[in-house]
Amino acid sequence: GVFAHKPCRFPPLVIYPCMCSECGFGILIHAFFLFSPFLSPTVMSVLQIYDYREMLHNATFCLVPRGRRLGSFRFLEALQAACVPVMLSNGWELPFSEVIDWNQAAIIGDERLLLQIPSTIRSIHQDKILALRQQTQFLWEAYFSSVEKIVLTTLEIIQDRIFKHISRNSLIWNKDPGGLFVLPQYSSYLGDFPYYYANLGVKPPSKFTAVIHAVTPLVSQSQPVLKLLVAVAKSQYCAQIIVLWNCDKPLPAKHRWPATAVPVIVIEGESKVMSSRFLPYENIVTDAVLSLDEDTVLSTTEVDFAFTVWQSFPERIVGYPARSHFWDNTKERWGYTSKWTNDYSMVLTGAAIYHKYYHYLYTHYLPASLKNMVDQLANCEDILMNFLVSAVTKLPPIKVTQKKQYKETMMGQTSRASRWADPDHFAQRQSCMNTFASWFGYMPLTHSQMRLDPVLFKDQVSILRKKYRDIERL
Repeated sequence: GVFAHKPCRFPPLVIYPCMCSECGFGILIHAFFLFSPFLSPTVMSVLQIYDYREMLHNATFCLVPRGRRLGSFRFLEALQAACVPVMLSNGWELPFSEVIDWNQAAIIGDERLLLQIPSTIRSIHQDKILALRQQTQFLWEAYFSSVEKIVLTTLEIIQDRIFKHISRNSLIWNKDPGGLFVLPQYSSYLGDFPYYYANLGVKPPSKFTAVIHAVTPLVSQSQPVLKLLVAVAKSQYCAQIIVLWNCDKPLPAKHRWPATAVPVIVIEGESKVMSSRFLPYENIVTDAVLSLDEDTVLSTTEVDFAFTVWQSFPERIVGYPARSHFWDNTKERWGYTSKWTNDYSMVLTGAAIYHKYYHYLYTHYLPASLKNMVDQLANCEDILMNFLVSAVTKLPPIKVTQKKQYKETMMGQTSRASRWADPDHFAQRQSCMNTFASWFGYMPLTHSQMRLDPVLFKDQVSILRKKYRDIERL
């Protein structure tokens, strides 16, 4: 006889493509009816032949039938494995269906028409299958990969029910980076976020605001910060320049600053800590932010080129100084390196462009403990920003040109800027890497080997054919 029995660790039905010459592209179905405590020799032989995990990850479609505990468990397993769930449970309310469009990630079947499932699956085009599998991975990573994310998603949905006027719409919940990283308090217009320009059919911003972080007093007209200010102001894309005065000395008189064609706004930081450079200042009127250290050395051409690259990748950090992370097997911890290698995972914010929404995320999403650590060390704020952006986008930053040296080497060694020469500075950054990774629960940084140079860069053609010809001379 057949008795009710706890479902086995094998799926009741797994479907995956068959590429044999006889059948062409078809569907191969393996069914396991494992509800009897007395398994037949045939079933036992099947259990020995097939590895459940391997089969699940090689499958394209996974049937999710109704059953005691079976539906929800198999459903989440299918999502995790990028196996498109084929739902056969009429009337089952899918998780978070209030905000998630499951038609983008699953096939909703009718359990009364089981025999029609193979022909339905065969009719799905490969492009559609790829889109379905990609969406399963997005939904799994965004909302189901941990108990914390499930709880946070639940709370955010409840918040959207209460505050209808700032609730997230379906596009936010069903597209990268997901509802947990898009804070509706920032703006109710999707065009104010860097992720939806293509969906809305709008172009990225055409201007940027430069934010220069100043920590040393202005004692000479030949200081690097003044040269930098003049070079940035000449950029055709610069809307304004903000100097964040985090120096212990009083603000310089207005006549000490050079005359420029764009407005120069000097803001004196109240707390004068490192995290203040990433505050969402109301004075920043553009979506694009060019973040600069006071001793950064950039030409107008380099600024222009970096901004045009950013316009193609508005959700990422784009800039010049690249750094990398690695896993140290001997110490069993993450390491930080500034060595010039063939890949990188960070672009420091001492010379980088990014969307100003990340100022809001840095201030309102990250915990106070991480920001306090950065402020106490007066270090690692650029690493933390890279962690944040990579966690949101799941993408690496973008380095432009082969430039290695971006700092003024003649800065006075008595200034706060000389923290880069402090022997403890590098050790602190190593420690920061592991603290940040611990809070995020994983290492969000992603390595990249891509570097973007101007068209015809160093090609043996006339210099007149090159738009950014000055970059080759630097």
